Amino acid sequence: MADLSVKYLGLKLKNPIIVGSSNLSSDLEILKRLEKAGAAAVVYKSLFEEQIHLEKAKMMDSMGEYDERHAEMTRIFPSVEHAGPKEHLFNLKRAKETLSIPVIASLNAIYEESWVEYAQSLAETGVDALELNFYFIPRDFDQDGTSIEEEQIRIFKEIKKSVNLPLSVKLSPYYTNPLNFIKKLDEAGVAGFVLFNRMFQPEIDAEREVHISPFNLSQEHDHRLSLRFAGMLSGVIKANICSATGVYHGKDITRLILAGADCIQVVSAIYRNKPEYIKTMIEDLEAWMVEKKYDKIADFKGKLSNLALQDPFVYKRAQYVDIIMKSSEILKKYPMV
Repeated sequence: MADLSVKYLGLKLKNPIIVGSSNLSSDLEILKRLEKAGAAAVVYKSLFEEQIHLEKAKMMDSMGEYDERHAEMTRIFPSVEHAGPKEHLFNLKRAKETLSIPVIASLNAIYEESWVEYAQSLAETGVDALELNFYFIPRDFDQDGTSIEEEQIRIFKEIKKSVNLPLSVKLSPYYTNPLNFIKKLDEAGVAGFVLFNRMFQPEIDAEREVHISPFNLSQEHDHRLSLRFAGMLSGVIKANICSATGVYHGKDITRLILAGADCIQVVSAIYRNKPEYIKTMIEDLEAWMVEKKYDKIADFKGKLSNLALQDPFVYKRAQYVDIIMKSSEILKKYPMV
C-alpha cells in the first residue's frame, strides 16, 4: 500500500488533498463528510473584511429607514452594533473542535491594521495555520506594481510578528513577475504558497444588457498555469507549493506533484461531484503510484520540475512553437472539410 502522506506548513497530512476555502466549509455537516471521504485538511471559508463592512452598512440603513418619521420619534429600533467577525470566529472554532484533521483559517482583509487584528482573532480560535489572500484589482492608473508588492510584503511581516502560526499566501497570477514576488515573500518567511487564487470576473448578459454574477467554478485543465509555476519554483524556494484551480482527478494530482507541488487544493470538483468524490481521487492517486511502483510521494515529487529536466524551456515557453511547426498534424486531427 502506497504512503500518500505529505508535509505542508509544518503539518503532516495523510495525503496531498486539501479542501480549499469556499462556502462548502461553512457547513459543519459537509465538513464531516469531507473528513470521512479522506480530505487531509480543510481551509475554512475566508473571513472577508469587505463583506463585514457591507453587512454593517446594510444593517444600519435598514434600522434607520423609519427613524424620525414623526416629530416625536427619534428611532424605532434600539441601538445595536453589528457583530463584525464574531459569528465567523465562533463557527470556525466549532469546526476546529469538531474535526480531527487540520483546519486552516483564511483571511481576506483591506487595511493593514485590520489584517493584523483579524489574523490575531483567527489564531485565537486554535486553527492549525492561516492562509492570507493577496491580490490586487487595478483601480488607479498612477499606482505602480512595486508599491503594491511592497505594501503586501509589509502586511505579511506585520502579521508574522503578531501570530504564532504557519502562514501561507494564496496569490493571484496577475503580478508582473510572480516569480520575483514569490521569491521576496519566501525570503520574508512565508511557509507555503497556494497557486493560484481564482478571481471573480464580471460578465454581461448581452440579451438583457445587464451585469450578471455567474458561478466561478474552474474547468478541467485549468491547473496548467499552476503546474507551470510549481515546475519553476520546485527546489528553488524554501516554502511549500500548493497547487490549486482545475484539479479534478487523481491524475491531475500526480501531474502537479511531478512538477514539484507538495499538495493540492480542490473546490470545484467537490461542488460538481459531492464530498465523497475525494475518496475516488485518493484511490486514483494510489492506483497510479502502485502501477508506477512508487512507495511514497517523495519518490516522484519534482521528477519533472524545471531543475530536474534537460530541456530548460519546457516551463518557460509561451508560444505553441511545436504545434505551429506541426500544423499539418493539427489539420489531420481537426480537418476543415
